[in-house]
Amino acid sequence: MASTSTPLTLPVLPLDDEVVLPGMVVPLDLSDSEVRAAVEAAQAAARSTPGKPRVLLVPRIDGTYANTGVLGTVEQVGRLADGDPGALIRGRGRVRIGAGTTGPGAALWVEGTRVDESVPEPLPGQVAELVKEYKALATAWLRKRGAWQVVDRVQAIDDVSALADNSGYSPFLTTDQKVELLETTDPVARLKLATQQLRDHLAEQDVAETIAKDVQEGVDKQQREFLLRRQLEAVRKELRELNGEQEGEESDDYRARVEAADLPEKVREAALKEVDKLERSSDQSPEGSWIRTWLDTVLEMPWNERTEDAYDIQGAQAVLDAEHAGLQDVKERITEYLAVRKRRTDRGLGVVGGRRGGAVLALVGPPGVGKTSLGESVAHAMGRKFVRVALGGVRDEAEIRGHRRTYVGALPGRIVRAIKEAGSMNPVVLLDEIDKVGSDFRGDPAAALLEVLDPAQNHTFRDHYLEVELDLSDVVFLATANVLEAIPEALADRMEIVRLDGYTEDEKIVIARDHLLPRQLERAGLDRDEVTLDESALRKLAGEYTREAGVRNLERSVARLLRKVAAQHELGERELPFTVTAEHLRDLIGRPHHVPESAQDPAERRTSVPGVATGLAVTGAGGDVLYVEASLADPETGAAGLTLTGQLGDVMKESAQIALSFLRSHGAELELPVGDLKDRGVHIHFPAGAVPKDGPSAGITMTTALASLLSGRLVRTDVAMTGEVSLTGRVLPIGGVKQKLLAAHRAGVTTVIIPKRNEPDLDDVPAEVLDKLDVHAVTDVRQVLELALSPATNGAAPEVPVAAVGAPPRL
Repeated sequence: MASTSTPLTLPVLPLDDEVVLPGMVVPLDLSDSEVRAAVEAAQAAARSTPGKPRVLLVPRIDGTYANTGVLGTVEQVGRLADGDPGALIRGRGRVRIGAGTTGPGAALWVEGTRVDESVPEPLPGQVAELVKEYKALATAWLRKRGAWQVVDRVQAIDDVSALADNSGYSPFLTTDQKVELLETTDPVARLKLATQQLRDHLAEQDVAETIAKDVQEGVDKQQREFLLRRQLEAVRKELRELNGEQEGEESDDYRARVEAADLPEKVREAALKEVDKLERSSDQSPEGSWIRTWLDTVLEMPWNERTEDAYDIQGAQAVLDAEHAGLQDVKERITEYLAVRKRRTDRGLGVVGGRRGGAVLALVGPPGVGKTSLGESVAHAMGRKFVRVALGGVRDEAEIRGHRRTYVGALPGRIVRAIKEAGSMNPVVLLDEIDKVGSDFRGDPAAALLEVLDPAQNHTFRDHYLEVELDLSDVVFLATANVLEAIPEALADRMEIVRLDGYTEDEKIVIARDHLLPRQLERAGLDRDEVTLDESALRKLAGEYTREAGVRNLERSVARLLRKVAAQHELGERELPFTVTAEHLRDLIGRPHHVPESAQDPAERRTSVPGVATGLAVTGAGGDVLYVEASLADPETGAAGLTLTGQLGDVMKESAQIALSFLRSHGAELELPVGDLKDRGVHIHFPAGAVPKDGPSAGITMTTALASLLSGRLVRTDVAMTGEVSLTGRVLPIGGVKQKLLAAHRAGVTTVIIPKRNEPDLDDVPAEVLDKLDVHAVTDVRQVLELALSPATNGAAPEVPVAAVGAPPRL
């Protein structure tokens, strides 16, 4: 181990951010005052002592002296290579610095102790292996640098301390690493430290060489590819010249197309920026194909194409009347829109605040009433292009707003594609089945439609793919839906709701005669004069073979009828021309499926026993009749209480409780045997149990059914009712009056009971339906019982539950 020896008194030669190790020979510039002072002080001291002048080389890092210095001898004083005065100093050994002292000259003198760095011979095995490893690493590093003449010198060093200090010449060591080597006095520990530092450097050098090699290979490949492409372009140029084709690059073609296109200013700027990117990108870059696709989409958009609206208001109304029977609300709204547009254009108010006068209408109604086909008629009446966008089952928000261009296979949204397909900026866009839009982890398309359908925002609609503003304010949006409640409230608030509640029987006959029959005759390969449908046949088809709000099943029945006639003619069983009457229907397409209760045998009617009442309901398919059945359990076998079946919602269950509570508290007043309600179980059933049912409008129907059961009086067959009942017997208003009255008319009901406060809703019901219905507006459930219950034939209430009769109603 190292040990200390005789104290020394030496002038200090500071080295700023430099370190000299023993064994190193370094030239120092004497123009530095501190260096010159130290050398002169050493020379002065050497005049009185034998030997060369000695100085103490001490590293000074950030103004702080190290604890250990190196004893150096001034070998020569003269001129450096650049002509400045200098001194050549050789490091001799480590000196541990002590206290400061005085001495000749202007230098700083300190006392120091020489450090003994000898290692006993022979070297231990581990130290010998360490010496061998260091020499191998140093040789490998020197050979990489081409310093072959130094390799032999390093191999000749056998002293452990000198070998470790030899790393002081390494240019890759930092000042802190050299100070660490200087202050490590143990030669073996110092050699380990030098070996580790050299090993780390070689590892870093290997990584750097690998990276440089990979980069160089990539550069060489790119240069080779560039050369080959230049050669390919030259070959193509020669081929074009041979074939007489004009020279031109694809990017130049896009630039010319953009400059020649009639684009809005901001769109032109965005397109030219993309052309600049295309010119800078290589042919094989994926960004180039994305830019070309984007530019094609932008150039295909009809930015300044608009169709002139047909402001012939009477002509537009005639087109709507010719193509659709009924639907007066929608026709009036379109006529109003055209009239207002005409007046605004005449007064120069076509564009106000950057926005035009578009419209957003939501057509809500049951299936088959003509919502989708109405969109085409609106476009025809306005003289605009028509585009249909099917939204049923759409769950990805990008279907509306488009994909970001960073995605592979990105496309614009359906709104932009609809505008491009229409070829004009003011088409009629039908958003079909908007209530069928779903949401999942990919976003909510209904939320993306908020901006599209907001007249205050859609003049600056921004598609994620285009990333330029698109003016949708002149587009007429028509949305169709079966159920208004399925549309999010925020989206429904941005649209004007127009309800289509279904057709009357007379309207269905007109539609079948003027639209459905000619279309199905053509599809069946028949001429108009070969098969004729009598009005009685059409009326029976609409009333007894189909019972729906729309006309889809009616068209299917007409098609089936014509196919049967065509087949019989080909088989030689029937001669043409042929007129189909109501009497022929049973032989051609079978028995009717919906016979009115009033037309059935009295014993087969559902209301032929006490405890059954006819109600009215609204479903997604329009209005429908709903039968309510009530029964009392045997007091010996049935438990007391109320049982409800038919898959009822909470509101309907509460209505049943309210009906039962009202009869219990007012039974004596109504002359009903309410004592049975205390000891016997009450069961209320709604047929079609697989269909969920909810809502308060069956309250008076359940009350009537229970009163009929208790009194033994039958409910009149020709009576249907709707209304909410309260605990005090008040009849409260409900919704869907028009749809319910149309359903009662279709079912053959002649008397309808509604709440008094719903009487204004009768204005929406067609006059031909009201003429055939006896509508009673009531305020109290006692009025309902007086109208609905037939006179009592016997006072005995039935003792068995009532069984369901006939096909279950749809709810």
